[in-house]
Amino acid sequence: MPVNTRGAIIRSAPGKFEVVDLVSDDPRTGEIQVTLAASGMCHSDDHLATGDIPVAHYPMTGGHEGAGVVSAVGPNTKGFTEGDHVVFSFLPACGRCRWCASGMSYLCDLGAGLLLGARFDDPESFRFSTSDGTPVGQMCGLGTFSGVTTVNVESAVKIPDDIPLDVACLTGCSVGTGWGSSVTAAKVEPGETVIIMGIGGIGSNAVQGAAYAGASHVIAVDPVAFKREKAQEFGATETFEGIEEAAEFARSVTNGQGADKAIVTVGVTTGEHVAQAFAAIRKAGTVVVTGLGDITDASGIPISVGELTLFAKEIKGAMFGDSNPHTDILKMLRLYQEGNLKLDEQVTKRYTLDEVNQGYEDMHSGKNIRGVIIYD
Repeated sequence: MPVNTRGAIIRSAPGKFEVVDLVSDDPRTGEIQVTLAASGMCHSDDHLATGDIPVAHYPMTGGHEGAGVVSAVGPNTKGFTEGDHVVFSFLPACGRCRWCASGMSYLCDLGAGLLLGARFDDPESFRFSTSDGTPVGQMCGLGTFSGVTTVNVESAVKIPDDIPLDVACLTGCSVGTGWGSSVTAAKVEPGETVIIMGIGGIGSNAVQGAAYAGASHVIAVDPVAFKREKAQEFGATETFEGIEEAAEFARSVTNGQGADKAIVTVGVTTGEHVAQAFAAIRKAGTVVVTGLGDITDASGIPISVGELTLFAKEIKGAMFGDSNPHTDILKMLRLYQEGNLKLDEQVTKRYTLDEVNQGYEDMHSGKNIRGVIIYD
């Protein structure tokens, strides 16, 4: 039977989240229904509210970073049973397309449907509705700002039962994206000098990843003092308010060359941020662009083509930090269990679902590294 629940939706953008009664449909073949324990409050859901990330359907349930317990399994659906603990991956992985078969499941073809709100293969098939029957979309096919959700198994990763779900949820987006941006996308090596621009839920994990990979200098850049302090807890060796000071320091410890890697994790990333990172790296250095802004903005990146070519610099985009969700989420949780990855420290404050807008106000005020919604 369909389940009555409550969720935070956006009716139009720009707008604010509104908590309403929802109905979560029974899972069909290849689907599971999950009772949420926790949902991270990612900046991308704020982009949904501001309209920086336009979606195909309104109303849309926010949330794409969550964890919970399987409450129902669709017919002929293998690999899951009721009671399983799962973390959602905001990126589905089919395991069959060219990208999955090439070890790049973060680029799975199913990702083309992330902003549909409907099932990835059917833009007219929804799993949420309001009490009057109006179809409601699910952010990234998930909609974790809801007490119960129905999702494709391609978007769920089964995890050990002894890992706390309120921190495990973070590995489905922010941790994997930030950690992977340093370790996998940037390929940080021991002894390198690395700049991370923007210390929020993503940047703090990029700091952790760079430190774990052995960088000699992990330079965190953020105008908010609280975030610079937190960056030191996560492994930053130096912190600065602005990129100019950070770049000057990087040159001072590299014989004038500049940083080996610069990772852009600014909450609302622009071409200017990328250009600043580009100016801060050495010859043959790499800029990894992980942050998002207005995805419809085509104004470009103001860099010198001559510098790009003659200095052999590289600008690289990174989706989920080049992490493969169905393997790397479990790796990150093992690192957490072994004490090598800080997850509990990522959560600045816990909120109820009804406090979702307060959580985003706190994020905009620079008060949170990560806010997490906790469900009863």
